[in-house]
Amino acid sequence: MRLKLITTTSLVALSLFGAAQGADINQDGANKLRDNLTGILPDDIAKSGFLTVNPAGTRYEIIYDLSKLLSKLEPAKVVINGLTPFSVFATPLDSGLWNLEGNNSFNISGNFKGPDDKASDFTYSIASIVYNGVFDPAIAYLRSGDFKASDIRVTSKTDADQVDASFAGMNYRLDSTDSASGNGRLDFKANGSMSGLVETVTSAQMPPITIKADSIDFNADVGSLPAKEIRDIVLFVLDHMDEHNLSKENEEKLKSLLKAAFPLFSSINETITANNLTVGTVAGSGGAKAFGYNFAVDGPADAVRFGFGMNAQDVTLDSPVMPASYRPFLPKSVDMQFAVPDMDFAAFSDEFMKFDLSSGNGNAEESGKQAAEKLFREGVVVVDLPKFTAVSDVYDLDVTGKLQGRVDTQKDYSLQASVLARDLDKSIAAIQDLAKSDPNLQQVSFGMMMAKGFAKTDPDGRSRWDISVAGDGSVAINGQQIKGPDAEEPDQGEDQDQGQEPDQEQEPDQGQTQPQ
Repeated sequence: MRLKLITTTSLVALSLFGAAQGADINQDGANKLRDNLTGILPDDIAKSGFLTVNPAGTRYEIIYDLSKLLSKLEPAKVVINGLTPFSVFATPLDSGLWNLEGNNSFNISGNFKGPDDKASDFTYSIASIVYNGVFDPAIAYLRSGDFKASDIRVTSKTDADQVDASFAGMNYRLDSTDSASGNGRLDFKANGSMSGLVETVTSAQMPPITIKADSIDFNADVGSLPAKEIRDIVLFVLDHMDEHNLSKENEEKLKSLLKAAFPLFSSINETITANNLTVGTVAGSGGAKAFGYNFAVDGPADAVRFGFGMNAQDVTLDSPVMPASYRPFLPKSVDMQFAVPDMDFAAFSDEFMKFDLSSGNGNAEESGKQAAEKLFREGVVVVDLPKFTAVSDVYDLDVTGKLQGRVDTQKDYSLQASVLARDLDKSIAAIQDLAKSDPNLQQVSFGMMMAKGFAKTDPDGRSRWDISVAGDGSVAINGQQIKGPDAEEPDQGEDQDQGQEPDQEQEPDQGQTQPQ
């Protein structure tokens, strides 16, 4: 029963699939729309009355009463209060699309018991959520939409922990266009913001933590998405969720659907920024004027690049845990960017298609390993560091580099990096001054003086170290070798030879004459 409920809640998001049939607004049309919406649901769910459709002028009113689904749950496991019906107004358009509108509110509370039989209480409320969008039955998703919500509050409480979170408001915008790649693919763009974040985490093991942000902005876009093919895959998976193993016929059908969907996109970009972020505890507080995260995937299917990054501006920390003498070393701004380039998802998908998903063969694990190895050409993994900067009152660092290794060993790797430091003498002086009260830093001061001796000076006055670590373990800085290759490890045969006594006589071969 739980599986059917999961299927149902998933299909609510897909509920208008196949329903856009231009027709007059009347009760007969309402009944047909209702039947379309419930036709792919399990019979006991479809006949529960949780969904009704009524004609409402030039549109249909679709009413969801999810409380009627609660009878399918175990009362001893889940209790939900305040779950009132909500409406979605659907207007059929001449284009075959649907215009969806809604203006609802939620105020739900309840409790449930998890697999460990521990109880959790929760509340979830939204004073107002207003939306207007255009739904495309061909992809079972919105082509565009505007969403606004106000006074959002969420709490979760167990015997040991409690989380309270709230947002003053949220707005979200979705748009799509036909992709230049054709084949019915779409480009999606989304952006929005949430304002007035306040979150408090309380635990029996630690003091309360309060997180606040004036706003959180987000932007995302996906290029060349095969939305229709993804819809078909989702519906196939939902239709076969109860099957332990796929039949050969269904396996071939799934592979056909996957092949039609590959590549799943041409690019993904996402950025999230928290503005005026603060974190407060009994031990002090800290924060940043802006704290951001970014993620990007791009490139052709046989040379995909994954990029990750984090950045912070105007970082502050006010805590007795950090002595005042150390505060100048706290970075005021940080920007880190990492990337994994040249991943061959075309070869990965080709290998994936060799999987045997039917019963009785049990080679999925080995096939999965082979497919994963295809991601990296000849087993070589490259991690780029296109940017790392850190600036404080006493240092200004800029690092770029590349690490290369293999998927099958941790020993065979190489590194190329460039480190630039502005005002190096100022940084050394700061460490030397701090070492007067902390002798442990004297070694750091000595190391920095040695590093200064290896440095070159760029035209802009910054000190530079070009660092090279070869696969044999040798290390060079600015072309000067400071460490030779690692000693070769003897193989097993050499170990055995070395273990023999020098004067031990070897047994002669059977065909060899022994000395008289």
